[in-house]
Amino acid sequence: MKNAGMIALTGLGLCLAVLLAVPAVAQMASQHSHTQMHQTHQHDMARMPGLQGRDTTTDEVGDMAAMFRQFPSLSRQVTLLPNGIRTETSTADPALRDALLRHVIGMIDRVETGRDPKVRIQSPTLDIIFARRDRLQTQIDLTDTGVVVVQTSDDPELVAALQTHAAEVSDMAARGMHAVHEAMARRMRQ
Repeated sequence: MKNAGMIALTGLGLCLAVLLAVPAVAQMASQHSHTQMHQTHQHDMARMPGLQGRDTTTDEVGDMAAMFRQFPSLSRQVTLLPNGIRTETSTADPALRDALLRHVIGMIDRVETGRDPKVRIQSPTLDIIFARRDRLQTQIDLTDTGVVVVQTSDDPELVAALQTHAAEVSDMAARGMHAVHEAMARRMRQ
C-alpha cells in the first residue's frame, strides 16, 4: 500500500509539474520560433525570400532588395495631410534612385489595377489600400534625386491606412529589414 501511495503521489506531482510547465514551455517554443524566424531572415539577406509575392517579378524583387540593402542611402520625409499623405523619398545614388522610381511607380500601378502582390513581408495596411483603391487619388512628381508622392482620399479609414503605411515605410527606410522583422514579430503576437 505504501508503494501505491507513492505512485499516486508521484503521478499527481508529475501531473502538477507538467501543468505548471506548460505555459513556460509554450513561451519558450514561441521565443524559439520567433528567434528561428529572425535568424532565418537575418541569414538569408542574399536571397531575401520574404520579398517574393504572388506575382512579383525578378526585377521587382531586385528593386526591393536593393532598397533594403542600401537603406542608409535613402532619405525620406512624410507630411501628414488632413486627407492623406505627402512623401518625399530620395537618394544621391543614381542606381538606387532608379530602383526606387521603378518600385514606387510599379506599386502605384499595381494599386490602380488591383494587382496586390501579396509579398510575404507585406504590411496589412496594403490590404486596405488595395481594397479601397477606387477612393484613392495619387499624384507622382519625379525629382532629380527621387520621387514625391501625394495620396489623398475622402475615406477616413483609407487615410488612416495611408498614414500608417507611410510611417511603416519610413521606418524601413531608416532601419531596413530590422524594422520589418520587428513588425512581423508584433503581428505574430497579436
